[in-house]
Amino acid sequence: MALTRRLTGFQATGKLHLGNLLGALRPLIAAQKAEGSVALIADLHAMTVDHNPTDVRENALELATVLLAAGVDAERTPIVLQSHVREHTELHYLLECVTGFGEAARMIQFKEKSANGGPVRLSLLTYPVLMSADILLYDVEQVPVGDDQRQHLELTRTIAHRFNSRYGETFTVPDGVRPEAAARVMDLADPTVKMSKTVGTGRIGLLDPPEMIRRVVARAVTDEFALVRRDPRQPGVTNLLDILTACTGSVSSATSYRVLKQEVTDAIEALLAPIRARHAELTADPGYVRKVLAAGADRVRPTAAATVARARRAIGLLD
Repeated sequence: MALTRRLTGFQATGKLHLGNLLGALRPLIAAQKAEGSVALIADLHAMTVDHNPTDVRENALELATVLLAAGVDAERTPIVLQSHVREHTELHYLLECVTGFGEAARMIQFKEKSANGGPVRLSLLTYPVLMSADILLYDVEQVPVGDDQRQHLELTRTIAHRFNSRYGETFTVPDGVRPEAAARVMDLADPTVKMSKTVGTGRIGLLDPPEMIRRVVARAVTDEFALVRRDPRQPGVTNLLDILTACTGSVSSATSYRVLKQEVTDAIEALLAPIRARHAELTADPGYVRKVLAAGADRVRPTAAATVARARRAIGLLD
């Protein structure tokens, strides 16, 4: 049976949190023995807004370090820095040539930021097409996607179908794979929104120390029902129960919110402590992480070059 190729992307902004681990990283790690996967660090996407160049470089290196610390095996799953593979930007332009302005302008990020007034970079309009290039470049068949990215995947599928129809079969059209419901971790301070990499007081970072984890969980929103159960009327308690199940694979036996929060704290700490320890080891040798990124780019570059060569020929460019 042919291996299923899967691409999981991570933006080089903010700090990875518990939801990223359970919803994206853990499925990626679990699939390493069975299928070909690529872990992509999308640093070019940081260019769509005002940014500090030093921060972008440091965030990219830190993100790669965290991926390794969490268990991504670079021998099985290449960790690729987007800007290290120039085919991303070349394919981006070729795909822009088959994408309508209206299609790009309907993407939610551009609509929201342009509606607020003030300067908006052209790259914010076109970055969903770059995201399409990221996916189509590696002939992947599956892309893990949450509700907030579903629109981008549909644009990718539309672009791929259109290109194939006009110029001949060139791209693999990928399917979206939804994360498990239990892995969709909500903010502990506001369980109506997903945990975020950049905002919110109820987020738990993968490198947060034990005392911070304890404090955030202790302050997690509950309710006046005083019942430990999954119930739409109890989003905070439901979130805590989902986190516990996702971390341990077991259900809670707690009969009070205090005991439930202690169970959740212990489960999160047991999950994150090895990651913090491995991260400390890797941080002591940053040259190793840079070598991993260089090796990852070398491994995927032949596939990327072959895809761009097919697209160039199909769209009418001379070899």
